[in-house]
Amino acid sequence: MATKRDYYDVLGVDKKANTTDIKSAYRKLALKWHPDKNKETNAEEKFKEINEAYEILSSKEKKQKYDQFGHAAFGQAGGPSPFSQAGGQAGRPFRYTYQTSGNFQDFMGNIDPFEIFENFFGGRGFRTQPPKLHYSLKVDFMDAIEGIERKIIHQGKQFTIKVPPGSDTGTRIRYNEFDISLNVKPHKVFKRDGYDVYLEYEIPFTTAILGGNITVPTLDKDLKLKVRPGTQPNTLTRLSNKGIKHLRSSQKGDFYILLKVTIPKRLNRKQKDLLKQFTNQ
Repeated sequence: MATKRDYYDVLGVDKKANTTDIKSAYRKLALKWHPDKNKETNAEEKFKEINEAYEILSSKEKKQKYDQFGHAAFGQAGGPSPFSQAGGQAGRPFRYTYQTSGNFQDFMGNIDPFEIFENFFGGRGFRTQPPKLHYSLKVDFMDAIEGIERKIIHQGKQFTIKVPPGSDTGTRIRYNEFDISLNVKPHKVFKRDGYDVYLEYEIPFTTAILGGNITVPTLDKDLKLKVRPGTQPNTLTRLSNKGIKHLRSSQKGDFYILLKVTIPKRLNRKQKDLLKQFTNQ
């Protein structure tokens, strides 16, 4: 009988790895070695091995037994294997079934592939319940910044989706029945970079030279700013803690204003003469 590989080696994680690390490693490997995607001859065996390792290491109780007794805790030396199917022979190797009607991308569709792996291959054979659905919800830029409630219909029932302040494209909201991924529309003026916001604001070249006051839009209100005399093009002004609220804390990003100096395309004779006088001084 071939010697089983260490489950930690199978997933490529350290023995001190936490649940999140184990799950992340499993997801990457499961996507890589799924037999519908990977056409290598050993893909099915690798996929089986990955799921077997995840079944043990993702369970606190099973992981503790494995750390203490190794494979013996689940093989013939330690009792019936948890991977044997109900009604099968004790100690039989882990088994699984899968089927698709198309290629790997069709298999994914609009369904979270990680939920498929966790629902179908849990060491208990093929489950009968359908995989969790995954929706994409489009929201406006400011609604994602400030937070909003939206209503959707799922399987004939109405659900209220609470979009938390500071959300961005890719933010995921989980429910028991389904998952929501947000798709945030870009803003016409504000540009987002993480929790920071950038605004390009044009000022006349005379204001850049002589200085003056300007009013710029921010996330919550218009703000008056003083432009210093001799301000150079592409001067960047930073407003600390005026950016986007972090999802999991009260901390905020910064708000940056990039001053763009506007040069007039047409000048009358008097304006040209004045500029020539300025140049000759």
